[in-house]
Amino acid sequence: MKNPNKDYEKLHAISRKAKVLDGVTSLLDWDQETYMPPDGAGIRAEQLKTLAGITHQMKTSKKFSNALEKLIEVESGKIIGKNLDDAQKSALRCWRRDYLLAKALPTKFVEEFAQLTSQATQVWRNARKENAFHQFAPFLEKIVQMVKKKADLIGYKEHPYDALIDLYEHGISTKEVSEVFAKLRKSIAPLIDKISKKTVNDSFLYGQFPQDQQIKFGHEILKAMDYDLSKGRLDLSAHPFSSACHPTDSRITTRVNEKSIMSNIGAVIHECGHALYEMGLPVDQYGSPLGEAVSLGMHESQSRWWETRIGLSKPFWKYFYPSLKQHFKGKFDAISLDDFYKGINKAEPSLIRIEADEVTYPLHIVLRFELELALIEGKLKVRDLPEAWNAKIKELLHVSPKNNAEGCLQDIHWSMGAFGYFPTYALGTMYASHLFLAFAKDHPDWQERVSKGDLKFIKDWLHKTVYQYGRHYTSKELLLNATGRPFSSDAFVDYLKAKYDDILK
Repeated sequence: MKNPNKDYEKLHAISRKAKVLDGVTSLLDWDQETYMPPDGAGIRAEQLKTLAGITHQMKTSKKFSNALEKLIEVESGKIIGKNLDDAQKSALRCWRRDYLLAKALPTKFVEEFAQLTSQATQVWRNARKENAFHQFAPFLEKIVQMVKKKADLIGYKEHPYDALIDLYEHGISTKEVSEVFAKLRKSIAPLIDKISKKTVNDSFLYGQFPQDQQIKFGHEILKAMDYDLSKGRLDLSAHPFSSACHPTDSRITTRVNEKSIMSNIGAVIHECGHALYEMGLPVDQYGSPLGEAVSLGMHESQSRWWETRIGLSKPFWKYFYPSLKQHFKGKFDAISLDDFYKGINKAEPSLIRIEADEVTYPLHIVLRFELELALIEGKLKVRDLPEAWNAKIKELLHVSPKNNAEGCLQDIHWSMGAFGYFPTYALGTMYASHLFLAFAKDHPDWQERVSKGDLKFIKDWLHKTVYQYGRHYTSKELLLNATGRPFSSDAFVDYLKAKYDDILK
């Protein structure tokens, strides 16, 4: 721009400082899940509480609001700044929304919530390990109370859950999610019935697979996906996750099950999908909404894209299967590529979400969504959660957990206070298939290229279509821009039907 807006540059500079502190918080969270000594939990909770308060004060300060009000009327949303392009105007609207959300929450509330969830995460980890829901329940009760208060403070029109889901997927309502999930549930049920009648052998995926070899193979996949280890790293944690504090520092973790080969592979590919998105955001826009991921749903679309559409495809394994055989000599000698492909895509109801197949995975999210709604509405008490979980998973997937570690304690999200987050997993899965319509049209030879180990062109396409825009567009706008079609679940359902018709024939 020939005549840059000095007020915009000043606002960006103020916002960048807050973003730096957010990055420090991310590093503390990452350390807490990876290398922090157990006895460090107490001071870590205090550190996170302090940082949360300082960052919140910066984001709601008079200095920030004065800078914002020179460019956009906070009350009405009318842009008054001059010499601004469309992307900067979009950034201002995002800044305004973020400011109003932050302003709605008192600093004391933010500090207390950060401290509580840090403590709860440590308790959850031990409770899961010992199958001791009673240890975690008191913390979850406090979290639910504070999450309800958060919804009231933010405000909503129809349902308190609207305020919570909007934090992660702006522009979508509880009613809309319920309708999408109801349609998805109806579409998937007959497919599950059809698949369950077909026997698929996947026994070769289980046995003894040493951790060091699994990690080596994971690194091989990361290299092919163009994950830059000068800007990231792979570590172990109780729950796989991706953590980024800047495009030049985007870390991932995995969880290795030495008795199951695909658990780690799926986690590595999934979390790398998240990390590539963060690494692909514009560095010069760091601290601005234009340097941030558009939503958690779009973020999840990137991880599920890589994990399922690429990582579970036959072309991918046509290239990587010989290497897998080399890493685990003798384990797969008698297994053909076709049988391996069918094995890794075996679909049947199971207990653990992160290990669920593509067909049943969305129902794991429906389960959590419906339980979250019941907790927020007060129809379900925390003490009754294990029983409610077991009944709901029996209803949806016809399986029963042996213990709470397999059931309501398996996810970290509630200990983090992330109510409203879970729907983005299913939405992201559907977003990925919607985006794939455009990708396959642009690259009709994608299967041939992937079968030769070429994955970088996929990352380049995603950068052009998603990464480079930050929050310039909403998720729905990005999907429409890419495909020319409004978002629906149709692309995902059509993909599943076609894939499993081929597998089961």
